[in-house]
Amino acid sequence: MTELDSRRGSADARAQAVNEESEDVAKIESVSVCTARVPLDVPTSFATRQVLARDYALVRVRTEDGVEGIGFCYGGSSAGALVAHAVRDLLAPLLIGQDSLGVERLWEKMYQEALLQGRAGAVIRALSILDTAIWDRNARAVRLPLYQYLGAYRSGTVPAYASGGYYLPGKTPQMLGAELAGYVAMGFKAVKMKVGLLGEREEEERIRAAREAIGPDILLMLDANNAWKDLPTAQRFVRRYEPYDPYWIEEPFSPDDLDNHRRLAQSTPVPVATGEIEAGRWRFKQMLEMEAASILQTDAAVCGGISEFRRIAATAASYGVKMCPHWFHDLHIHLVAATPNADFVEFFPDSQVLNFRRLVDRQLAIKEGGLILHEGPGLGFGFDMEAVKSFALEPWHRIGAEGAARARA
Repeated sequence: MTELDSRRGSADARAQAVNEESEDVAKIESVSVCTARVPLDVPTSFATRQVLARDYALVRVRTEDGVEGIGFCYGGSSAGALVAHAVRDLLAPLLIGQDSLGVERLWEKMYQEALLQGRAGAVIRALSILDTAIWDRNARAVRLPLYQYLGAYRSGTVPAYASGGYYLPGKTPQMLGAELAGYVAMGFKAVKMKVGLLGEREEEERIRAAREAIGPDILLMLDANNAWKDLPTAQRFVRRYEPYDPYWIEEPFSPDDLDNHRRLAQSTPVPVATGEIEAGRWRFKQMLEMEAASILQTDAAVCGGISEFRRIAATAASYGVKMCPHWFHDLHIHLVAATPNADFVEFFPDSQVLNFRRLVDRQLAIKEGGLILHEGPGLGFGFDMEAVKSFALEPWHRIGAEGAARARA
């Protein structure tokens, strides 16, 4: 054996040893899950329902080296424990003993297992938060912020819009305008308000007050929350909105009514945005092919996790369509920072609507209308365990090797 062969052999042996060690320490040891119900201080309404409390599904994925990643989603305003049950009984047992670095393989394994129980809704949300927790764990293991681990496109700050403008008892158009102007005073160059609950004249008064309060140069997004059931009604409302220069009209119809989304998009200069509760790349591909939306609001905690979000974003880029993800600014700041065709993070300035803020130990900071990226590893924050305990519907449920074996028996 030559000296060169000897050196190559030693290098190969070292590489194999490193790989074997990495596989050992990256194996998933346990998955913990719980549901927290956080009441709203004031009942809040939008076009189709009123919300009194929010249920959040929370997971922690821990590997044998002690590194832990977290995931979370909105489980609804009731029965949010369905997500936790899907984690505990269906998906978590598949992960125990698996290499956390095999993200694509684990995603496929969970997706195939969930085919019969649900390719959308609570089950796919369970998959989403487990996938997110695995990505978070892997980024923390190499001590990189998640957006850098995913391939940073931006650094420093990420563009954001302030989301609010909800319906509250006694809230006048002038009060709505003052609320949105307050977000502009904080530095935001874009704001969003709810529409669709009231009649045409009343809605126009609200939008007029909003535009007058924020001025002509601030982007104004309108969120209808599936308000309309037919095209003529939607067209009448949107025609009244057009003089106030909306940046988009969001979720005008049921998420399943893609035909009317397409027809409305063809009949108004206002861009149609939707997709916040859609799941899976195939559904988004259908939406893109139909030209039912020019802005996708894909939510990584809903669509299939970070893995699926990235696939959807890449597909959207080939159609020249923007990504403006819905909800959970703590998660989506990283995805917008790592996605070239992503424009905005949806940011909730207080805990009155997105009261998930009460369950975490660190909040995002604002700078010149953008959000400052965390530089800590992974997502850059953790659960506030005392707060979670105070809102939990049941204690954390841990699935380890023994529990996984029982589930497979």
